[in-house]
Amino acid sequence: MKNRKLYLGPLTDNRRWDMVRIRPDDVFVVTPPKCGTTWMQTIVSLLFSGDPEVETELSLKMPWVDNRIREMPEVAERLEAMKHRRSMKSHTPMDGLPLDDHAQYICVFRHPLDAHFSFRKHVKNIPMTWFDSWFPENDEEGITFRRFLDGGAEGFDGDAMPLAHILQHYKAAAAVSDRPNVSLFHYADMKRDLKGTFSRLADILDMTYSEAVMEQLVQAATFDNMKDKAERYAPSGGKGFFRSDAEFFHSGTSGKWLGKLTVDELANYDSIMNAYLDPKDRAWLEYGSRGKVDT
Repeated sequence: MKNRKLYLGPLTDNRRWDMVRIRPDDVFVVTPPKCGTTWMQTIVSLLFSGDPEVETELSLKMPWVDNRIREMPEVAERLEAMKHRRSMKSHTPMDGLPLDDHAQYICVFRHPLDAHFSFRKHVKNIPMTWFDSWFPENDEEGITFRRFLDGGAEGFDGDAMPLAHILQHYKAAAAVSDRPNVSLFHYADMKRDLKGTFSRLADILDMTYSEAVMEQLVQAATFDNMKDKAERYAPSGGKGFFRSDAEFFHSGTSGKWLGKLTVDELANYDSIMNAYLDPKDRAWLEYGSRGKVDT
């Protein structure tokens, strides 16, 4: 943990990374939850294999190392035994990860409000009760959004993904984004140009395929295909972990929050965003490379 910030919650523990021996060609997918993590992992898996029918098995082949559910010695042993190029997932901000000079770090972000509303759906689809008090079934008093705004970036709060945790992720990634092995992607850009996302990532990973193969890989990673084959593409898909594998891919849309927040709730959100980010950074974090587009 030398020179790394501690992130420790009921679900995650970034000290677990101390047991991973990093290889120079490793690929880290680093995101706040519900920001396109599984989507980006799937793209990496497809590019690694060049096979649109690859069985991704993300939970085993590209494990979430921070997750305390699996015993870390078993995860570390499985990673060490891998002979192929490896990829790993993390929901820990970059200042809590081991930063290797050669491994690639792929950081993915999404509009914080979209990520929040997607996370609301997510916690109802998993058999865990840790965050029930944050996400009550009947929330007439707006408890869930208040805790999203006032929760801290670390500890128990961090695992419930409040706004502070998302902002910490972004600031930590932006602080090292000048390094050649750290790349920032945005969910909105991935939706607008999935083919371009594949092309950019293939360049980063130094992988080349024919145009025909790339078209097949892109098609495999479309939202509709991943939802139709949810047992294949959802983490631990087909194993009964989620109440519904298909519901893991609920809609894939942006603007989930429109019409669902009060004027005061939006004003409080705006106040925090403006206090922590300059206008350029806020525009990117919310809307990607194009910024906000008026319609």
